[in-house]
Amino acid sequence: MARTCAICGKASMGGFNPQSSGMNRVRAHRRYQPNLQPFLHTEKGVTTKVKACTRCRRTATKAAR
Repeated sequence: MARTCAICGKASMGGFNPQSSGMNRVRAHRRYQPNLQPFLHTEKGVTTKVKACTRCRRTATKAAR
């Protein structure tokens, strides 16, 4: 699936744009995308290039220390 973290599975999410003015406060639909970055992920001695969210990248590099 496109725009999904290969480690945790975080995907795009739907929501609304905030409306600051107007009587009816009509909500406009929008999509929130995860911040995916290319990352070399090592699992069971095999290194693969995946797209991971920044939270997973941060946790993986902290665990490697």
